[in-house]
Amino acid sequence: MSDYLVNAASKPAMRKVMQSMGIPTPTQLARAEGAYQEKFLDGQRVVVGAGKNAAARHVIQQTLAGTGADVVEANAEDDNKYDALVFDATGMTAARDLRALYEFFHPIARQLTRNARVVVLASDPDAMETLAGATAARAVEGFTRSFAKEIGKFGSTVNLIYVAPGAEDRAAGPLRFFLSDHSTFVDGQALTVKATGQMPAEIPTTQPLAGKTALVTGGARGIGAATAERLAAEGAHVVCLDIPQDQDTLEQTVGEFGGTALPLDITDDNAPRQIADFMKEKFGGVDIVVHNAGVTRDKTLANMPEHYWDMVMAINLEAILAVDGVLTDEKIINEHGRVICLCSIGGIAGNRGQTNYGTTKAGLIGFVQRQADAQAARGVTFNAVAPGFIETRMTAEMPFGVREGGRRLSSLGQGGTPRDVAETITFLATPGAGGCSGNVLRVCGQSLIGA
Repeated sequence: MSDYLVNAASKPAMRKVMQSMGIPTPTQLARAEGAYQEKFLDGQRVVVGAGKNAAARHVIQQTLAGTGADVVEANAEDDNKYDALVFDATGMTAARDLRALYEFFHPIARQLTRNARVVVLASDPDAMETLAGATAARAVEGFTRSFAKEIGKFGSTVNLIYVAPGAEDRAAGPLRFFLSDHSTFVDGQALTVKATGQMPAEIPTTQPLAGKTALVTGGARGIGAATAERLAAEGAHVVCLDIPQDQDTLEQTVGEFGGTALPLDITDDNAPRQIADFMKEKFGGVDIVVHNAGVTRDKTLANMPEHYWDMVMAINLEAILAVDGVLTDEKIINEHGRVICLCSIGGIAGNRGQTNYGTTKAGLIGFVQRQADAQAARGVTFNAVAPGFIETRMTAEMPFGVREGGRRLSSLGQGGTPRDVAETITFLATPGAGGCSGNVLRVCGQSLIGA
């Protein structure tokens, strides 16, 4: 469903009228099309800065070198516009060091283009040796979240990469993602990159999933179908699983990118065994598992029937635990595998009438955080993606007022698309995301609901 305010605001004359009347004028977001490109910043002007004793400058320079970016010096005295800003704050060890953020960003904050990308790298607070260092590192997150809310109305985003000691080289993949238009609806977020676990010997930047096999549950339509399409575009062979009742839709979906359909009820007691045997016999294992299947059955707790609770628990949480138990215990998931769970901001902030749904999605956060440590030795990463307001058939059927609230209550002032969620899942599935595990990455346009 198209957003009438975005469409209207894209016309200069109408935008002026809307602004004069105090009507929100959300910016048309720039979204990448197709697969990853090597020179995705070709011709874009990028300014790079660093604080004292910054440790990730070489990674920033190496990453930008192959993107086609025009790395320039900031000049607040002219009318030049900048498409991206990158700042290395990893060397901050005291509160006074934070002034470097002001000194870099303040003079050029008004010189960003629409749909600009801002990325800050900071030390992982949990890894800092001193209280002052941990304080300064965590303070950077407050800066990035606040700056994101200032420039979101222009379609611009600000994101943070926490870098643990020794993990600097692993920040290249996340940096590429946040600088690209594949990350359009990820805003005001913090992603932690750690040195634990294995990294693949080779990390391609284009067609990074070539030769990989992926399993996407709930893959017949919506976010699942969009995810399967993106994974396939990056070279993966994708198996889409959905209920037998949706087999026709499932076959049509996989037919569009040459995938494999697996009609199966994931809540069936035999489903974990069937899935494991299918992936092992057909493909020798699986490299990427996307736990997307899920349902909502909303009622306030006082009015919720028992079967609403049980159904949501069975599909959204219990089935995932059962399937994962077999895939990990029997090492059906290959080394350097990627497991991504669809969470929700409902599992972070909670939603009225969704005690069942919120419980399952919060449970998945605990699941990926625990499994991240348990599976690190094999290089298998576990992460969660938490969508905010996404334009789907379900949201199109919402009452007008509820739908408008969902769209506007974010820094970007509009809803996301299934493709936006698929982009983040795809990034987390790549070899370059090997340093990211145990993260919950929100795809919400910096929703004003929740943390």
